[in-house]
Amino acid sequence: HRRSTVPRADGKRELREKDCWDKLAYSWPKWKKAMYLASIAGIQISMNFNTSVYPSAVNPISEHFGVSTQKARIGQMIYLVAYSFGCELWAPWSEEFGRWPILQLSLFFINIWQIPASVAPNFATIIVCRGLGGLSTAGGSVTLGLVADLYEPETQHWPLLFVVLSSTIGTSIGGVIGGPIEHYLTWQWNFWIQLIFGVAVQAVHFFMPESRSTILIDREAKRRRETGEDPNVYGPNELKTPRISLKEAGKIWLRPFEMFIREPIVLFLSLLSGFSDALIFTFLEAFAITFPDNFNFGTLQVAWAFIPINASYFFTYFLYWPWFWRDEHLRKKNGLDSMSPERRLKPLLLLALFEPIGLFGFAWTCMGPPQTHWIAPMIFSFLVGLANFAIYYSSVDYMIAAYGPYSASATGGNAFARDFLAGIAAMYATPLYTNLSETRPSELATTILACLSCVGIVPIYIFYWKGPQIRNASKF
Repeated sequence: HRRSTVPRADGKRELREKDCWDKLAYSWPKWKKAMYLASIAGIQISMNFNTSVYPSAVNPISEHFGVSTQKARIGQMIYLVAYSFGCELWAPWSEEFGRWPILQLSLFFINIWQIPASVAPNFATIIVCRGLGGLSTAGGSVTLGLVADLYEPETQHWPLLFVVLSSTIGTSIGGVIGGPIEHYLTWQWNFWIQLIFGVAVQAVHFFMPESRSTILIDREAKRRRETGEDPNVYGPNELKTPRISLKEAGKIWLRPFEMFIREPIVLFLSLLSGFSDALIFTFLEAFAITFPDNFNFGTLQVAWAFIPINASYFFTYFLYWPWFWRDEHLRKKNGLDSMSPERRLKPLLLLALFEPIGLFGFAWTCMGPPQTHWIAPMIFSFLVGLANFAIYYSSVDYMIAAYGPYSASATGGNAFARDFLAGIAAMYATPLYTNLSETRPSELATTILACLSCVGIVPIYIFYWKGPQIRNASKF
């Protein structure tokens, strides 16, 4: 990127990243990056909290409107399925118009749809508002893009790990907070609390700067023209004709789905990641069956049963640190290109095993007294949480390293699978945990999930050893 001294036929010159590096988000001071990341983490927790707190409103809504509990769960399913398409719809626009306006718009719509849901005169209103709320959510795909705005590829793993932490905490904190809401408040408060949380994070983000490089270069070029410093310089978007072509947008929008279907790495890692996320949403329903039936837990105690899963995310977050330090040391010693992308999967070779271990353990310790104490299934649910975090982080990290410029589309496929499969889980979890057997439904259901997870983690080992050959055959 030398300074682009060759002007176009009309005398306009394009300003490049290298010409105004000090104006870009990469060169922000550490405190500014930390502040920005914290606001993004808040948004991510809020968006995912909206998905995970709804199950605690299922029983009250079912009683209030006289619908079956299975019907009431449609509100959970439709939100997550709409979210899986929503976050793909928003992502390309955040690269065109900048992150700030897109996140503000997304949060604005999410918050607006909470209001009719909380004063809903009938059940259909809730379903419609949940669906629109899900479509309005510009979740993981935009927040992962933000990390790329602030950090160069070789230092991205620290902030990426932090964003993954906020995303996973959002999906499990709903279980802890939902219990007290159901116990002490009416179902309307389920939506009011989502709204209060959403407005708070939107207000904080309102004061945050723009971070998308192309937008910042446009602004700098405009400033240089106005001050007369360089009257012929223009930003990349100012030189694009047409500014936005719908054909381009359609291409970008379809690419995550194309990669999801055509790239084995994206397909299998996304399915595994989605399966792990669906497990947590299955637990949101299953804990409310297993613990009251087998351990005589009340509503609040079921909520506290989610604490080990939340704890496991923090534990795994810190577990990655020594690994990062070692990698940084090896990079300094052997040079930046010394590591293949497959190395990003290495921690997963061990940590992914905790998913089947945790599920088998949970299945065979959830009988309740006198055979087992309640702490046993909670310890095993901790292991499932640990594996879920590791699978999410390492699969995204590997895709970013493997696909370079197309990594946004690859991780888009991952986000799609996570939300879509979690949405479907809302519908099958309760039948799965009630209908399989008269005497031991929870044990059988969890054993089936454990067997599925044994199949799900196999691709990790194949990609670790055969990844380079698979990537060489890719068109991306």
